[in-house]
Amino acid sequence: MRVLGIDPGFGRLGIGIIDVEKGNEIYLYSECFETNPKDTFHTRLKFIGEKIDSLCKKWLPDAASVETLFFEKNQKTAMHVAEARGVIVYELLQNLVSVFEYSPLQVKMALTGFGKAEKSQVAFMVEKILHLETRTRIDDELDALALAITHSSSSRRTH
Repeated sequence: MRVLGIDPGFGRLGIGIIDVEKGNEIYLYSECFETNPKDTFHTRLKFIGEKIDSLCKKWLPDAASVETLFFEKNQKTAMHVAEARGVIVYELLQNLVSVFEYSPLQVKMALTGFGKAEKSQVAFMVEKILHLETRTRIDDELDALALAITHSSSSRRTH
């Protein structure tokens, strides 16, 4: 099973792709891509959609794991992220990718066993589980990989 993890945003979007073989997660690809803040919001949404479509066509994921929204203090930001999530989910479904949603709490529980784990603890587990080479990764990228691992773990428990 190939899983595409997505940490949604409209300024920055984390992407992580893993294969799951015999219960083991294997790192394939990850990135954090940014939309141009000088572009209009609608142009940025279009770019996000094109990026998701391109990733689906290149990597052919079986499932996508997308983080659910949590309440943002800044309502404008929350609305923009919600609209970006809508574009993301639409493109995934257009590419016949099954979509699963996980909260930050579910991700922390799946990776560390503790719902109030720090970001650094989740990042440590992502690197350990995927045997990642040492390089600097942006939080959004690690969060996307954590989402992919969460789906792998969750799908094992339900089968």
